[in-house]
Amino acid sequence: MAWIILFLGGLFEIGFTTCLKLSNNFTNLKWSVGFFVCIIISFALLNKAAQSIPMGTCYAVWTGIGAVGTVLVGIFIFQEPSDFWRLFFIVLLIGAILGLKLVSN
Repeated sequence: MAWIILFLGGLFEIGFTTCLKLSNNFTNLKWSVGFFVCIIISFALLNKAAQSIPMGTCYAVWTGIGAVGTVLVGIFIFQEPSDFWRLFFIVLLIGAILGLKLVSN
């Protein structure tokens, strides 16, 4: 159950980074509120998951999910570049996240 909670926390991390971009330096109220809601939920879920998963693993997986998801949002929503090396390192990051999951109790 802790891994599901951690995964959801990572999704909310993607949410808060996306809302941060869309908030236009916190001038757009709707996206600014979305940012704060997502960040609170994301950290609460991270905190809950860290009670059962080793802290270092938990944090690394949470940030990894957020990083991969945010890059993918950037590519698909904001038309950021998607060259070979960028995608290569995203795949490596996903592999590292899965590896941490596999070696954790």
